[in-house]
Amino acid sequence: MKIHNPFRLALVATLGVGLGIVILQSVMTLSTILLYIGTALFIALGLDPVVSWLTRHRMPRWAAVLIAVVGAVALFGGILMIVLPTLIEQVSQLVRRITFLVNNGSWQTETVTWLETTFPTLQVDVLFDRLNSWLLDNVDTISESVVGLTIGVAQGLFGAFMVVILTIYFTASIPSLKSAVYKIVPASKREGFIGLADQITDSVGYYVMGQITLGLINGVLSMIFLNIIDAPFPAVLAVLAFLGSLIPLVGSISASTIIVLVCLIPGTGSTTTAIIALIYYLIYMQIEAYVISPRVMSRAVAVPGGVVVVAALAGGALLGLLGALIAIPIAAGIMIVYRQVLIPKMNAL
Repeated sequence: MKIHNPFRLALVATLGVGLGIVILQSVMTLSTILLYIGTALFIALGLDPVVSWLTRHRMPRWAAVLIAVVGAVALFGGILMIVLPTLIEQVSQLVRRITFLVNNGSWQTETVTWLETTFPTLQVDVLFDRLNSWLLDNVDTISESVVGLTIGVAQGLFGAFMVVILTIYFTASIPSLKSAVYKIVPASKREGFIGLADQITDSVGYYVMGQITLGLINGVLSMIFLNIIDAPFPAVLAVLAFLGSLIPLVGSISASTIIVLVCLIPGTGSTTTAIIALIYYLIYMQIEAYVISPRVMSRAVAVPGGVVVVAALAGGALLGLLGALIAIPIAAGIMIVYRQVLIPKMNAL
C-alpha cells in the first residue's frame, strides 16, 4: 500500500463529512422556507382535483386555477371574518372590565376580601408582595415576550402570504412540474413511474378534498345545532368544529371537547346546554367515523387504521400540525409503492 493512500482517504472522508454538515446546516437554515413550499405544494395538490374537473368541462386551465384559488382564499377569509369580530369584541369587553376595575380603585380590596374569605389560611399580604416582586424582577422578560409575540404574529402573516403566492404558482404549474420530474426517469421505466406518481398525487388531492368536505359537513351541522340549543358563540364554535375535522384522529374529539366546555361558561351557557352538546357530538363522531368518512374518502387510497395512527403521531412529532395533516397522504403513497412495486418484485423472485 502506498503511503499517500491513507491521507487521500482521510482527506476525502473529511471533505465528505464537511459537505454533509454544510448540507444539514443549509436545510436547517432554510427550514421555514421549505415548510412554506411543502405547505403550498400540499394545498396545490388538494386543489388539483377541482382544477382537473373544471378543465374536463371545457374551461381554460387559467380560469380553473383562478376559481379554485379564489374559492379556497374566500373560504378561509370567511372563517377569519367570522372569528375575528367575536374575538375583538370579547377582548374589548375584557379590556373595558379591567380598565373599570383599575379606575374604580376597589378591585384590590375586593380581591383581598375574596381571597381571605375563600382561603382563610392563605397569607394574602405575603402573596401580593411576592407577586409584585416577581413582576418587577421579570419586567424585561415580560416585555421581550410581548415583543416576540408581536414579531411572531407578523411572521405568521408573512408566511400565510407566501403560502398563498406559492400555492397559486404550484396550482397553475402542476402539469409542467410533473412533466419535468417525469423526464428525469429513464424512458424504459417512465411509464410505470408516471402511473405510480399520478396515483400518489391523486390520492393526496382526494384526501385533502375529503378532509375539507368532512370539515364543511361538521361545521354546517354544528352551526345549525348550536343555534337550535342556543349555545354561546355558535358561529365561532362552528368554525372550531370545521377546523377540528381537518385534523385526523384527534381533531374532532378536541374540537367537540372545547365546544362542550364553552357551553359550561357561566352567564352565557348552562349545564343543560353542555350535556345536550356532549350527547350530540358523541353521536356525530360515531356517524362521521362509520358512515360519512368512508363515503367521502371512498376515492382516496385506503390506509390501514394502525398505519394511520402511527403516521399521524410521527408526522405530528416531526412537523407539528402540518406533519399530522400530510402524514396520512404520505403513508398512502408508501402503501401504493408497497402494493404495486415491492410485492410484485418479491412474488417474482
